[in-house]
Amino acid sequence: MARLTWDGTGEKIYSLGVQNGVLYRLNKGVYDKAEAWNGLTSVTESPSGADEQKFYADNILYGSLRGAEDFGGTIECYTYPDSFAECNGELELVPGVKANQQPRKQFGLSYRTELGNDEDGMSYGYEIHLVYNATVSPSELQYQTINDSPEAGTMSFEFACNPIRNTFGKPMSHMVINSTKVDAEKLKKFEDILYGTDAASGGSGSAETTAKLPLPDEVVAAFTS
Repeated sequence: MARLTWDGTGEKIYSLGVQNGVLYRLNKGVYDKAEAWNGLTSVTESPSGADEQKFYADNILYGSLRGAEDFGGTIECYTYPDSFAECNGELELVPGVKANQQPRKQFGLSYRTELGNDEDGMSYGYEIHLVYNATVSPSELQYQTINDSPEAGTMSFEFACNPIRNTFGKPMSHMVINSTKVDAEKLKKFEDILYGTDAASGGSGSAETTAKLPLPDEVVAAFTS
């Protein structure tokens, strides 16, 4: 085995940015109600749990176990899709009139972060993040008077997730697809599922497809079949 080296050409990899946010609403167990999330400014991922539990024998540390890990985070944005209103505890009574403090609906989320390196810059690649079974907590909103240096207000939503079952491991809530490591043709087909297609993009006689968030086992199948 060759000697290890550091900081080789093309190996200085970093991540940045967030774009292509999509909100997915559940419809009879399927995330097929999709809406583009315009105005998305940041997504902060905040895993928690997996605390260490130590146990002792013969007056020494005998071993340790880790508890279950949870996934959550914070979404920041200038605005949100209309269908997110129910996820935020809003109920539209008549067009333009809503009531707050209503039941909060679960949702799925996808967003893309960029990958760069010292050779290709920001065109090196990207990662697609998939989030399942999320709910948001009530959040604070602040409205300020307009002055000589006005700033657009942002909203912040803390979310937590209920893990979803799969056949490859423990229940989980977050998956990541790295464009530099998966087959490009399979990635294109997967993005057509994730973002949908119009009739023109599929060639003559093709029908448009509705965007949906594949379930975890479907994600794995998309890159192995």
